Amino acid sequence: MPLPSHGRFEYSPIVDRPQFEWPGDARLAVYVAVNCEHFPYDDGQPGLGYTPAMEQPNTYNWGWREYGNRVGGFRIAETLQQCGIRPTLLVNTEVYEHAPQLTAAFRALDAEVVAHGRTNAVQPNDLDEDAERRSIEDVTAAIERHEGTPPRGWMSPGANPSRVTEDLLAECGYQYTLDWPVDDQPVWLKTRGGPLLSVPYPHEINDLPMFVHHHQTAEAFEHNIIGSFDELKENSARQPVVLAISVHTFLTGQPYRLRRFRAALEHLTDNSDGVWFTTPGDIAAQYHKSIRATP
Repeated sequence: MPLPSHGRFEYSPIVDRPQFEWPGDARLAVYVAVNCEHFPYDDGQPGLGYTPAMEQPNTYNWGWREYGNRVGGFRIAETLQQCGIRPTLLVNTEVYEHAPQLTAAFRALDAEVVAHGRTNAVQPNDLDEDAERRSIEDVTAAIERHEGTPPRGWMSPGANPSRVTEDLLAECGYQYTLDWPVDDQPVWLKTRGGPLLSVPYPHEINDLPMFVHHHQTAEAFEHNIIGSFDELKENSARQPVVLAISVHTFLTGQPYRLRRFRAALEHLTDNSDGVWFTTPGDIAAQYHKSIRATP
């Protein structure tokens, strides 16, 4: 008997794929995702931290995250502007009310906004289907109200989608999700609401598992970004691929990490021949246009 499967897509080795094109004869698409999150105070979250399992009110870990909304996010925005990289903003919609100046700073850089739930304290697997549908609808409406257009893409809080998240996203008009770190190219997902594209999103080139779970250094994160970029750029001579880089305002926004992050981005932009600095929404749109095939 085969092992249980998600049923969203079939196995496909990267050495056996159709060719397609990125704009401007680019071979490597690169985007930088900035996670802006907000948590309730004295309400069971956040439990993740360098000092886990603290009793509520967990001021220390709440404050650690709040540094990102007050300081770190602005420093990351400045860094991306200096490097000439358009940001992708993964936003908890509670940030619009809590820290409107932060979302405005990214809006001024023409960031693509990706829906990231209302707060990372509530994840899709915490909800039944009706409650999850209402949550997606409320988040979509909030982003459209503040940005003028609805989001094209979704990233589940905690990277923790439920069994029906993809179905609900397709039914709500989303074009892509970032919840599946399975490939260096986009992958079509089957849903009951029609096809939904999975755009590559990193587990490894992601500061949260890098710093919090794996206890790595800022220098190691810089090294991993550069190594991934150089290797994928070589790979891209054979086929177009995607490099996604994910940072959180309260982690990479720390001064000593920011300096190393900036050095990594400068390496990328200094070696930008054949590279398309973009957003996941534009990757999804170009892939759909180039492949013209869905499940």
